[in-house]
Amino acid sequence: MKNKILGSALMIAGTTIGAGMLAMPLTSAGMGFSMTLVLLAGLWLLLTYTGLLFMEVYQTAKAKDVGVASLAEQYFGLTGRFLATISLLVLLYALLAAYITGGGSLLSGLLPTSIGDEHQTLQIAILLFTLILGAFVVIGIKGVDGLTRVLFIGKIIGFIAVLLMMLPKAKLENLGAVPLDNLLVISAIPIFFTSFGFHVIMGSINNYLDADIRKIRLSIIIGTLIPLTAYLLWQLATHGVLSQNQFVSLLKQDPTLNGLVNATSQITGSNFLGEVVRLFSSLALITSFLGVAMGIFEGVGDLLKRINLPANRLVLAPLTFIPPLAFALFYPNGFIAALGYAGILFAFYGLLLPVALAWKVRQLHPNLPYRVAGGNLALVIAFVMGIVIIIIPFLMEKGYLPSVAG
Repeated sequence: MKNKILGSALMIAGTTIGAGMLAMPLTSAGMGFSMTLVLLAGLWLLLTYTGLLFMEVYQTAKAKDVGVASLAEQYFGLTGRFLATISLLVLLYALLAAYITGGGSLLSGLLPTSIGDEHQTLQIAILLFTLILGAFVVIGIKGVDGLTRVLFIGKIIGFIAVLLMMLPKAKLENLGAVPLDNLLVISAIPIFFTSFGFHVIMGSINNYLDADIRKIRLSIIIGTLIPLTAYLLWQLATHGVLSQNQFVSLLKQDPTLNGLVNATSQITGSNFLGEVVRLFSSLALITSFLGVAMGIFEGVGDLLKRINLPANRLVLAPLTFIPPLAFALFYPNGFIAALGYAGILFAFYGLLLPVALAWKVRQLHPNLPYRVAGGNLALVIAFVMGIVIIIIPFLMEKGYLPSVAG
């Protein structure tokens, strides 16, 4: 049974750790390591709390294998199911758009300059990235499974290699840098927020662990501590090696993942290190792209079947890839922006929804065996945080908060 707890924890960690961590150095360059550490710890606490709220609500589920949308329907009717389903699908579209723009940015750095100017090269790279990897998704889950296994091993090796090469170069003066603007910490929240998103698999975890509260609680805590540790090491490496002023200056010139690779090469004077960062970033993007694209492919297919429309691969392929591809082609530097939009949607799915469900459950079932610590005050705080995260991008757009890179 311990293996099941560990397996569940690794599923949570695997779902959480993805391409979102690549945006962290881009958005935290002006924040400094100390405030980045505070932000990561705070978001870990907040999203672990709401993950446990789902577990509290699952005690009242009609069956242990129901999804979050079914829980939403159980307490808020068809409106709840509709909002949960749409928010999840649009969230996945926003993430896929971010991964396509990021993947195109990295691939463009490898393409020959003779094929066109910088903009044309980037557009060709975006198309190639989507067509090649999208083909695996259209072929089916066996192709995705086989490719993901190989790439996941490569991603772990690449991450370890990046840390081994960067951490010895870390300097205390770089880690001690203070925020260039304290409000940058607030602006970065929606982007960092998406990097702790494991809530979409809570139904599967509940079913896999037979709705055993102690085991689910342990798997959530272990499973979220793994990515928190990985993120802290990643930030320690990038903030320690890259001088804040130089880093911010270089990212202003190229606020993309390719810019991160170039900044690493220029500041450290090591092209090899820059290419190792590119390799790790590419693998992280590809594995995230495959998982999210498969989620959209299956989600849209289920939706079409439910409303009695054709759901074959010829129909699903364009519905899955054209919307995020259009975003990437027309807004090729929008990696951070797309993650910001994903943060808005995830604020609903990962904060507002579990809080609303827990509030309703506590009213209807006051004597449940397990209740997450913090009482109703913690629910109110989490709900307010969800509203704040949704508002932040709009405050940035109006100029009340500073924009982050990208």
